[in-house]
Amino acid sequence: MLTVNIHEAKTHLSRLIEQAAKGESFIIAKAGRPLVKVMALDAPEAGQAKRLGFLAGQISVPDDFDTMGSAEIASLFGGDA
Repeated sequence: MLTVNIHEAKTHLSRLIEQAAKGESFIIAKAGRPLVKVMALDAPEAGQAKRLGFLAGQISVPDDFDTMGSAEIASLFGGDA
């Protein structure tokens, strides 16, 4: 694995990032001591990740959700529901 010092990483950052994006990770060192490893992310392409509604049809919320447990909560505080 390629190891570069901070100055070299700053000088050639664009090239190094392109290589990392292609799967060639590298290490940035300071005074010969490794500090960080730069590698490509396994993130999905734009438009592939669908988060909203990903559990649609798999869960349901009861009609009395807003009042569930209100009697028990009221009794804990000395009140009646």
